[in-house]
Amino acid sequence: MTAFPARFGTMAMPPDDSPHPPSRRATTGFRPGRRRLLRAGGVALALPLLDSLSLRPCRGDSPEPAPRRMVFINTPLGLHPPFFFPETAGRDYALSPYLEVFQEFREDFTVISGLAHPDVGPSHDSNYSFLTAAPHPERRAGFKNSVSVDQVAAEHLFGATRFPSLALSCEGFGLSWTRSGAPVPTESWPSSVFAKLFLEGRPEEVAARARQLADGRSVLDAVRLEARRLQRDASPVDREKLDEYFTSIRELEQRLEQLEAWSRRPKPKVDVKPPVNVANSADLVGKSRVWFDLVHLALQTDSTRVITLQLLGTSSVPPIAGVNQGHHDLSHHGRDPAKIAQLKTLEIEKLKTLRDFLGQLRSTREADGTLLDRTMVFFSSNLGDAGKHSVKNLPVMFAGGGFRHGQHLAFDENNHPPLCNLFVSMLQRLGVETDRFASSTGTLTGLQPVG
Repeated sequence: MTAFPARFGTMAMPPDDSPHPPSRRATTGFRPGRRRLLRAGGVALALPLLDSLSLRPCRGDSPEPAPRRMVFINTPLGLHPPFFFPETAGRDYALSPYLEVFQEFREDFTVISGLAHPDVGPSHDSNYSFLTAAPHPERRAGFKNSVSVDQVAAEHLFGATRFPSLALSCEGFGLSWTRSGAPVPTESWPSSVFAKLFLEGRPEEVAARARQLADGRSVLDAVRLEARRLQRDASPVDREKLDEYFTSIRELEQRLEQLEAWSRRPKPKVDVKPPVNVANSADLVGKSRVWFDLVHLALQTDSTRVITLQLLGTSSVPPIAGVNQGHHDLSHHGRDPAKIAQLKTLEIEKLKTLRDFLGQLRSTREADGTLLDRTMVFFSSNLGDAGKHSVKNLPVMFAGGGFRHGQHLAFDENNHPPLCNLFVSMLQRLGVETDRFASSTGTLTGLQPVG
């Protein structure tokens, strides 16, 4: 049994058999991971967890490191800039009023000022481009989105976990977009996500799911045969289109194969009560806490390694002491001191939920470090100053993930690298071999990985 923090109880992990074919696994050296198999006569039996196997690698080979993960969080109404950004750059900066909330994590995060997406205009619609950097979402007419950075990461890790990624939201719309620019279906109810992650379902439900997967394979087989008949008589241009079509079919087949493989494996068992959905649509603190608890569980059980979370931005009045106006109205304060004071109260309470989430990650031991050491947490907003609908100087806090933190990286908001440079740094840390994403020009200057 693996110990959770007190609020979570205990967890029993299923066998950690790789879903990948043998060609994608290491074939040299001794890499026991969390399980080792005894193989004889075509039969494989999983041994229990043995410390002597996990801690004594052979022939100088080292144990497999814990996997790397990433979490992207958007607070859609920004943060009041004077309360968030430090006044000085470097490692000796004084904590701003908002960063004081994270004082105990100072060496675990980097605060970054001046960054933005080029060619994204001032509008709430900038939310569409938050993780894609697709130009001019504010024009709406003719706007076509592109793939989001989390989905690039999910493609790289495809098959390693039961769920390639999770797209979560406090208010119905999310942050993730496919290669074709379509929105990834977003989960808005924690109880439903918990069931997907940890509840097996009744036997008849499991059987029905297996039939659905088999039916999907049958449909693809029929479609492929028909497309091949068309290809014989197609023009060169049409053959090219059909080749693209075949590529899509192969990708779908791969996904179905992985779904079938994972459907035959037990889900992690957690000694945790299912979350209760927050009924109050204005309760930004309550909604955030429930989602952060579930994100922590999903990462700790290695159910997924890529998560996006859209926090709440609403015109309704949240149940926070000292606040009697809606978040949207307060963020558009018009420099009214009374509104700014309430906004500060509200945003500090929101940031406390992020602080507690970082605490959960840091208190969870994994291999020779913590879950925070292996999880990149990107927290920002699609708006730099909501009152002006400004998309310049986005508030960025980047925590964990094995980087050299404890600094304020300050860039000129009128002459800055693209925000996507940070995304490239994150993708590379995850193991994606790329030096470009969307509007990027490289990695982010000043951000150095550890080791």
